Amino acid sequence: MKELSYINHYFVKYKTHFIGGIIITIIAQIFSLYTPELIGDSIATIESHLKTEGSNIESVKKILLNNIIWIIATTLIAGILTFLMRQTLIVMSRHVEFDLKNEVFKQYERLSQNFYKKNRTGDLMNRISEDVGRVRMYVGPAVMYTINTFIRFSVVIFYMYRVSPKLTFITLLPLPILSYFIFKLSSEINKKSTEFQKNLSVLSSFTQEFFSGVRVIKSYSIENYKQNDFSNLAQESNEKSLTLAKTQAYFGPLMLLLIGISNLLIISIGGFMYINGSINNIGVIAKFILYINMLVWPVASLGWVSSLVQEAEASQKRINEFLKIEPDIKNEISEKMTFEGNIAFENVTLLYEDTNIKALDNISFEVKKGETLAIIGRTGSGKSTILSLISRLIDPSSGNITIDNINLKKVNLDNLRSSIGVVPQDAFLFSDTIKNNIKFGNENATDEDVIQAAKYADVHDNIINFKDQYDTILGERGITLSGGQKQRVSIARALIKNPEILLLDDCLSAVDTETEETILNNLDIVCKNKTTIIVSHRVSSAKNADKIIVLDNGKITQQGTHYQLVNKEGYYKELFLKQIAEKELQ
Repeated sequence: MKELSYINHYFVKYKTHFIGGIIITIIAQIFSLYTPELIGDSIATIESHLKTEGSNIESVKKILLNNIIWIIATTLIAGILTFLMRQTLIVMSRHVEFDLKNEVFKQYERLSQNFYKKNRTGDLMNRISEDVGRVRMYVGPAVMYTINTFIRFSVVIFYMYRVSPKLTFITLLPLPILSYFIFKLSSEINKKSTEFQKNLSVLSSFTQEFFSGVRVIKSYSIENYKQNDFSNLAQESNEKSLTLAKTQAYFGPLMLLLIGISNLLIISIGGFMYINGSINNIGVIAKFILYINMLVWPVASLGWVSSLVQEAEASQKRINEFLKIEPDIKNEISEKMTFEGNIAFENVTLLYEDTNIKALDNISFEVKKGETLAIIGRTGSGKSTILSLISRLIDPSSGNITIDNINLKKVNLDNLRSSIGVVPQDAFLFSDTIKNNIKFGNENATDEDVIQAAKYADVHDNIINFKDQYDTILGERGITLSGGQKQRVSIARALIKNPEILLLDDCLSAVDTETEETILNNLDIVCKNKTTIIVSHRVSSAKNADKIIVLDNGKITQQGTHYQLVNKEGYYKELFLKQIAEKELQ
């Protein structure tokens, strides 16, 4: 229960439901106990009538009719109260599930980029769905039946003891044995449930990756190979599930056995006590049989509840593992801020701790508001890393990065990112309409704004040729569109945001040079007063920039304008001549 203590504050938050449910449960149990009392009294009345000569049969009928009416009335009241008990405690569990899912999702949003490098998507999805669902079963059914069982035991044992202390003690003899088995089985269930949940996460991750990479799998014709992998994982999951189910299956028969033993003890020992005169009437035995059978479901539910608690404990432990993780990047400034877009790097070095790769090595540069900076370099030279640093997705190992002469660590992170429009190298589009994908950059944008942004990105003509035009639903990750169309929709999404800073990460690599030229000319118009940083492998994307820097192994090897660099020996001139030659051959 140590891990589950994390959610205790939800019981306080929904104390009205919780306390109300307990009160209703107590009242419901009191009414439900009228039935054994009335049946016992009815049997005692019949027994007394049979023993007494000249007894008035009409008087007996009147008593029995009165008892029947009360049995029906109390049963109906108990049933209504039980319904209300579920409406309070189960509804509370749904509220807790809603809050916990939101808490988990909010933590997902808070966690830094480094976290997602170390965790698989399927596992994260499993925690917010399967694990939270198991915790809800603890907050709802487990808590409800635990309260119900405790109250019923307390009330029933009180009534039983009041009638016959000796018979009560004998009846409850099997309970210590039951407690011991519950403890042993609960420990096993906790262990097996944890193993099953871990395996389920692996299976979910595998399935998610399969769906995302199905085009590659089909291209390489490795469906059978992946089918074998899936079968092995599914078989392992099946075995762990069956092992868990077999352990849980011991509870029901064990409960029924012990309840059956209690019934036999009541009938046999109670019968001897009646014969010996220790019990006044046979109605007492009937009461005890009804009482002990009223405990059948609560006792039987102990096993099920114990399983729920152990599974919830294992699930909450998995949730707590990352709820307690503090993100590497924190927004510690609450003051709202606006930015002009003056960016400066001063002796910035970045070392990736997980791979020990030095992505940037003591680099310095400056780009002012309204200027365009182009970054050229070989693959792995650190170009995209610079953009991640500006968005503060990661922090440098050393050196300073400032915006408007303020260190990035001392600015409001939400305001900073709201001021930046990013077009990533790998364009990510959502399974939604093209219009909504573009409006993702500005939810309040009009249809005219969407169309204008698409025109700037030179994708409008493509979109209007689709059957549903801007209402075309895209497949997962934008699979409906070509690579170039995805990049241009992603550019439109950034432009409609109208940010102060625009970061373009090799986002024209999938378009032809003519389209590239059109988009770049449009960007010159749109980004006239914006700070723009373009990462590219093409000289054509960089030539009109106010400043160009060339990276190699994380270091700046060249910087200047296009005309300065093409007249200077080095990587930029080599790349320029190579691309000119390739263009002439086309």
